[in-house]
Amino acid sequence: MSLASKLEKIRSPKLQNQHQTAVVLSAVEDTLRDQKTDFTPTAYFAAILALLSQSISSSNGIVNKELAYAVVYLLDLVTPFTPHPLLRSKFTQILTHLAPALTHRDAEAPLLRSACGCLETLLVAQDAAAWALPQSQISPRRALVGVFSLAMDHRPKVRKRAQDALVTVLKNPPPSPSLDHPAADMCAEASLRTLNDLANASGKTKRIRGHKQESQHEPGLIHALQLVKTVASASGGWPSRKIEPLCEILLNISKSSHEYLTMAAFEVFEVIFEGMADEVSSAKLPRLMEVISELRPSQNDSQLLPPWIAVLSRGYDVSAQVNPDETFQKLPELFESICSFLSSSSHNIRISASECLISLLVNCIPENILLNSSVYEEKVLEKLGKSVLELLSIKYQPAWMEVFKVLESMFEVLKWKADPILVDILRTIGELRGNDSFNGNKEAEQVISKAITAMGPLRVLDTLPLNLANPKAGQTGRVWMLPLLRDSVGNTYLSHFKSEFIPLSEIMFQRVLDNHAAEKTMNIKIYETLVQQIWSILPGYCDLPLDVTEAFDQAFAEVIANILYKQVDLRVDVCKALQILVDSNQSIQQSESVKDDLVLQRRISKDSARKNIEYLATLAANMLAVLFNVYSQTLPHSRGYILRCINAYLSITPEQELVKTFLRVSSLLESSLSESSAQTQAEKQKQKKGEDKMPPTSHTLMDLVITISIYLPRESFASLFNIAALIIMKDDDPQLQKKAYKLIPRLAKSEIGRTALQERNDHLQQLLLSSAEKASAPSKRDRLAAISVVVDFLPSSDLHFIPSILAEVVVSCKEVNEKARTSAFDLLVLMGSKMSAPGGIVVNSKVEHMPDNSQPVPASLEEYFTMVSAGLAGATPHMISASITALARILYHFREELKESVMQDLVSTMDLFLTSSSREIVRSCLGFVKVAVISLPNSLILPKLQSLIPNLMVWSHEHKAHFKSKVKHILERMIRRFGVTVVERNTPEDDKKLIANIRKSKERAKRKKATEGGEDEDMQNGQSKKNGRFESEFDEVAYGSDESNESSSDVSDNEVLGRSARKTQKTGQTFIVEDEDEPLDLLDKRALANISSTKPLKHRHPGLSSSKKSSVKTNADGKLMFGGREDDADNDAEMIDFGADGNGAGASTADGIGAYVDAIRGKDAVKRGQRGKLKFSNKRTRDDGEMDIDDEDVSKIRQKVNGSGSGRGRERERERGRARGGRGGFQKSARKGLGVMKSRGASRGGRVEKPRGRIAGRGRR
Repeated sequence: MSLASKLEKIRSPKLQNQHQTAVVLSAVEDTLRDQKTDFTPTAYFAAILALLSQSISSSNGIVNKELAYAVVYLLDLVTPFTPHPLLRSKFTQILTHLAPALTHRDAEAPLLRSACGCLETLLVAQDAAAWALPQSQISPRRALVGVFSLAMDHRPKVRKRAQDALVTVLKNPPPSPSLDHPAADMCAEASLRTLNDLANASGKTKRIRGHKQESQHEPGLIHALQLVKTVASASGGWPSRKIEPLCEILLNISKSSHEYLTMAAFEVFEVIFEGMADEVSSAKLPRLMEVISELRPSQNDSQLLPPWIAVLSRGYDVSAQVNPDETFQKLPELFESICSFLSSSSHNIRISASECLISLLVNCIPENILLNSSVYEEKVLEKLGKSVLELLSIKYQPAWMEVFKVLESMFEVLKWKADPILVDILRTIGELRGNDSFNGNKEAEQVISKAITAMGPLRVLDTLPLNLANPKAGQTGRVWMLPLLRDSVGNTYLSHFKSEFIPLSEIMFQRVLDNHAAEKTMNIKIYETLVQQIWSILPGYCDLPLDVTEAFDQAFAEVIANILYKQVDLRVDVCKALQILVDSNQSIQQSESVKDDLVLQRRISKDSARKNIEYLATLAANMLAVLFNVYSQTLPHSRGYILRCINAYLSITPEQELVKTFLRVSSLLESSLSESSAQTQAEKQKQKKGEDKMPPTSHTLMDLVITISIYLPRESFASLFNIAALIIMKDDDPQLQKKAYKLIPRLAKSEIGRTALQERNDHLQQLLLSSAEKASAPSKRDRLAAISVVVDFLPSSDLHFIPSILAEVVVSCKEVNEKARTSAFDLLVLMGSKMSAPGGIVVNSKVEHMPDNSQPVPASLEEYFTMVSAGLAGATPHMISASITALARILYHFREELKESVMQDLVSTMDLFLTSSSREIVRSCLGFVKVAVISLPNSLILPKLQSLIPNLMVWSHEHKAHFKSKVKHILERMIRRFGVTVVERNTPEDDKKLIANIRKSKERAKRKKATEGGEDEDMQNGQSKKNGRFESEFDEVAYGSDESNESSSDVSDNEVLGRSARKTQKTGQTFIVEDEDEPLDLLDKRALANISSTKPLKHRHPGLSSSKKSSVKTNADGKLMFGGREDDADNDAEMIDFGADGNGAGASTADGIGAYVDAIRGKDAVKRGQRGKLKFSNKRTRDDGEMDIDDEDVSKIRQKVNGSGSGRGRERERERGRARGGRGGFQKSARKGLGVMKSRGASRGGRVEKPRGRIAGRGRR
């Protein structure tokens, strides 16, 4: 940020404490103005320096605190922009005035921070001669001591600012022969002295138990450690002669129970090691490692041992980077030393030891020994293998889980060198995995997986055979290894699969065939699964195999072909394997590295990869023939993996074979076109509803032509374009036409294809223009993609194709298909970019319906907008609407490049179209207005509001097609941008209610947000609250008012603005609808029908008890039953048998029930009106009307209904209140009706439930 921008912020302060600074800055600028001095950094510096002597005195200290802070703050702001010679000359003066502020005990934190900033800039500006002055004089060293003292201040911000200043000073040494800063040693000694003093003081207080000041030194220790870390990171490590005392202090601090102290000590070690990783500081490393090794703690010290191991691990990591050979030689001894800690009873020690071993294996074993290792290096690896094998003994059994992690890392690091060093370890792990009493099967399988990847399946299966084909007595089968092999095999010998797994697959498949006639049993299913698992390993064997030319022979190719033809379930794995075989070798061959890295390339050099590709190319033609046949026999939704495999082999097929293949396919396509009947879109839709059916042969062959096209030589492009032209002109098969359009974008993906498209651009233009009338709706999106490619390759000297095709593109903006609309919008932008390119010319004489003598015009954005605006004069509302939508899209994209006069004309035109009577036109106009409001300059929109807002308000009363919500949204955006006053001033008087409603809604939302606070944080599992408007997600999609759902052909705002539409909504919970009798079978094909996005309700079955009794009596079949037998007393209590007169017909309580029903549902029943008031209607006389009664009279009315206010009456009232349920429901109760004497006999009738809040009474008589 520049000085001017910083000072500008001070001139308009937002905080109270900045006002004094603004006043001082204003005074300084007034002084400079009076002196007629320019506002330069030097002038500011001189003026502020004069004020410094007035605010801070060397004899009186801080004279004025507020003035002192403002002056020092401004000085800190100006000094970075002041010339260094001036700073050096004024160093003594500035330091003399700042020293009292630094040493004053009442100095506040803001003043100290600004003073640190000033000193930082001053010290960076000093030269080597100044730094040579002793500390006793007024010199940079004395100033640095002042900063150093603030680096231990108890205030965090002051301490942080001082430490940042130290880092900046030490990292910017003065020009001199020495690489280190002259003050680096002084800072290291001072920080070490401070750390030592605080550590000793803390140790003394801890020896006195219960001492009150026991923990007062711990914050100081943390601050001192941070200071040491700062000095070490800034000065490139630590002075060699000071390493030993520092390490001793740090390790003593590390054993503290205070976790922050331990972490801070580790961070210091980390910084020191990082500083020693370069060549300059690496000479200090051996001494440091020697000191750390000598400080080894006790074997069972669970506090100090883990940090010591971690420091040792990090140290040898740096040592391996500096001296890899020497570190590797020390590895066996170091390994044995760390392995001994795995026998510890402390879990933390075991974890630390295992992590250290993993770090040593990963960092200290050089990669070059994997390729060319000497005898001595082989012995070192053997020693490591013996040490690790010892870890699998009973002695280390508690640490086996940690040991397994070490073994995984060792297999990963040694790779193919693990054979034969780790064979015994593999055998031991396999025996443990086969033991039923062993609980670490998962961890053991992970180790075996790493062994398969490193040693290869050949060695692993020799050590741990599968025992599946002919198991011997006493040998257990290891079928569990098949998934491990599938996930881990790679970069091995393909011949092993031929010799080991193909015979095994034949045996298992024969067992399936032997029982083919019988009913499928579990054993047959197991054999089928084994066959699938065996062939799922093949992709791993084809991943950079070491013997492609020897193993992939004609016999193996025939086996693969038979599998592809006969075993449909195995096609996915076989095609994936064939594709990986080509892709893996191509990735090595096409790598950008100049020199082969055989470790990274897994022992396959570029030359070997090239030979493998050349060999596979000789088999590509036959393999493609097989794949083509298989492709034609596969349903369309399962062809993806076959097509990817075909692409891989087409990329390596020789040119001559490729041309022959293309000619065969194209000839078959021509014959199929003449024989096959067309498949319409309606037939395709019917096909989806019925059974899966193979597409016509012409469709399949066209897919293959498109796939082959980008690999063809240029000589074949003539026939390729002829095929495309022939099919594009056929309008009887929309799907085939759609595929033909895909050919042009496909060719644009290859360099040769792009060249051909440029050469045949004129031919393609004529083809697209002539086929416009025959383009079917399903092919619209692909046709637009083809037009985009042609437009992209248009020569700038001849852009007549753009106005020729523009009308079709504009109309496509209103397509039903969203992807077609998006393609149309993108094409409009592409056309605009092409027209705005310099040097473009539109030859109007070549445009259809233009006179032959039309003059060429220069291409420009204004000309392009004129072309699109021509659609506004269209004959149909649909064309006008599409033109408005297209203008909105290109206006938003080119708004910064377009002339303001053009934009004004567009806005005025749309203002007129808002008065149209066509809803389709107005809907597009609303989208245009929204784009204009949010993107165009204020100076352009504000004058238009006077007419724009009244025209908008006309449609605010229209509810169809969400016009009202659209207008309201536009008004909200206007208010957000221009203010409510401006919008309200231009709004008609009758419509100002809408503006008031918007304003109040905003204010209400702000208040609600302020009061609610963090209520939304109570939502767990990241689930958002539903708004409750819809019962299910389907209803929300079907009936929601989102713009994307307004109409199938409506254009959303995201599309017009060029943003990606919302692809998915927030996913809700998913529920499984299960039968109560049996759980859902997820393997059933019909299981998907039982998956619901809404919580399923419990099914109500007749005869089953539930918490809420049904109000109607039913029989076992679920039919309603009215009336009943005498012995159904319990069930009769749940129902009322209404007679012909509508009254309840109980045995002895008919009159009472009738009165009760009449009281709550009759014509004179009490009802609740507005504001909760009760309405009582009395229709005895013609003059009587309704009267409102308040809640205070409720008790009196109840007393009238229930009788006198006796205790028994009140008790009955309470019982009746408890029995009330839903509206008109029935409750199981033995209560009698109103006005009927209570009897002791069994009740035959029930009582009618009435809604809460209604008064049970007959009214006033």
